[in-house]
This record gives sequence, C-alpha cells and structure tokens, in this order.
Amino acid sequence: MKQSFKTDSKEFIYTYVRHKDEHDLCKLEMRSFFGYDSDSNVLISKTAIDPSRSPFMKERLEVLITCNSFEELMSEAERFVSHKTFRVTCLNTIDLGDTEKIGHNKRRKMEKAIGEKITGEADLDHPETHYGFVLLDGVYYFGSVEESVPYWRFHQQKPHMYSTALSTRVARAVANIAVPHPEGVKAIDPCCGIGTVLVEARSMGIDIVGRDINPLVCIGSRKNLSHFGLDCEVVKGPISEVTDTYDAAIIDMPYNLFTHITAEGQLGILKDARRITEKLVVVTIETIDDMIEQAGFNIVDRCVARKGTFERQVIVCL
Repeated sequence: MKQSFKTDSKEFIYTYVRHKDEHDLCKLEMRSFFGYDSDSNVLISKTAIDPSRSPFMKERLEVLITCNSFEELMSEAERFVSHKTFRVTCLNTIDLGDTEKIGHNKRRKMEKAIGEKITGEADLDHPETHYGFVLLDGVYYFGSVEESVPYWRFHQQKPHMYSTALSTRVARAVANIAVPHPEGVKAIDPCCGIGTVLVEARSMGIDIVGRDINPLVCIGSRKNLSHFGLDCEVVKGPISEVTDTYDAAIIDMPYNLFTHITAEGQLGILKDARRITEKLVVVTIETIDDMIEQAGFNIVDRCVARKGTFERQVIVCL
C-alpha cells in the first residue's frame, strides 16, 4: 500500500499565471531563479523565492507533507497542530500542468474537511497562518502558503511617464533576470530613463544605482523613486564616465526610433558595460548579437518579450 511521507528537506511549489506573450520571458525568469524552467504553469524547486518578486508567480507552497491520496492527507492533517490561527486553501483554482482545475464547491468541501482535522483555531478572515494543499499528477502536497502581492501594479501610475519605457511587468522580470539572488550583489542601470527598472529593482531590495545622459529624465527618475518611497542614486552622465565596477548591469538599449544614437554609439555603450560589469542584461528591439560579441560579451541566454506585434529581445550576457 502506498504510504504518505514527510519531506526531509524544504521543497517549494510555485504556481504561475502569465499571458501567452509573456511565456518566454517568464521561462527566462524561471531559469534565472532556479537554474531550469517549466513549460507548464507550475514549478517545483528547493530554492526559496519570495513570490511577490515575480510578476508571474501566483503563490508559493512550502511543502510540509506529501501524500498519495486525499484520505492519507486527511489522516496526516489529524496529527497536525497549528499554534496560530489558520485557514486552509486548495490551490487547484486553475489547471496546473496536466492536473485539471478542481471545481469551487468541491474545493470548499475539501478545505473544510482538512481544516476540521487540524488541531488549532481556524480563522477564515484574518488568519495568522495560511495553509494550503495542491493536487499535482495524483499526489497531494500540503504546507504553508505565501500569496504573491502584485507590487508592480502599484508602480504603473508614476508622476513621470515615458512612452518608450518598459512596462512594469517586463521591468520587474528583467531586474530579476539580472539579479535573481540580491544578497551581496551591486547593480547598475546606466541608461535608466525615467527609472522603471530602478523602481522595480529597489522595491525588491536590489542594490542598484542609475545613470542617464539626459538631465530631465534623471530628475523624472528621482521623482518617480521618491513617489514610491524608494532610495536610489541617480547620476547624470554617460556610461563612459562610470569608474566603479558592478556585479550586474541592465541596459534598455537606446534606439534610433526615439533616440538619436548611431550603431557606433550603441557599440560604445556595450564596450563600456564590458569594462564595468561581469554580467549584462540587454533589452533591445534590434538584433545586436554581433555588436554584443564585438564588445567582448558571450550570450548565455535570451528570450523575446512580446506585446501584441511589438517585440523586445532580452539577452543575458557574461
């Protein structure tokens, strides 16, 4: 007979919601966080990532118990003690990989059944602890749940806007791709514009500074950061004047459609980036592979971020 078992080491299940145009960008962010990706909207990893960092994550389940049937899960729950008020949620609100969504009424019955087995005080409105369970490929996983808070949405309305700036979702993903694990990492956005990437990066605690040759957008960037209560150094000046070195750089490449810059100017930016950073994430609407290699970088990963018919390439270079 199959037996339930408790996990020996931490394991996390992440669920995702993304538009089809964002599929490739989401997978690149996955690879940056975890070292691999998933074709489906669920990923299992031993790496702990705050789900609010990603614009695509829906929730994270830290697995405490794994069972091969709902009856076994009920039996395990009966031995489970919660020292804080709690509620229990079934995460199968959407299709997860090959596992079909569980209907609303059935989910509620399952949640109630598990909640009644747990020793402790249930509180559906303001619980101190959020437990959850999910069915994936015939296996039930139970644990603590952390829901994603879409902070990037709060950043959509800035005092200063720029028609060609990245969307907050793309900017947040790009910041994560450049700095997936922020501890001890210093980053720079040397063509920061009105600070879309800076806002997302600083809101996630990434140690980043900004720079731009346009004094007006520097002022706008500082005001946008201040509007959200974020501290970040933004300096006026070209990347050629940067003397410090950084672990990562993010460059939303200026292009001729909106900015007067030559191919030589773009190459100069990339060469200066090679001088100051070990890792570069480039966002570009043009194919600039030869230019990147000429600057001394190797392309190690990439994707295309789409919005309708408009496409941006996101290129990871070392």
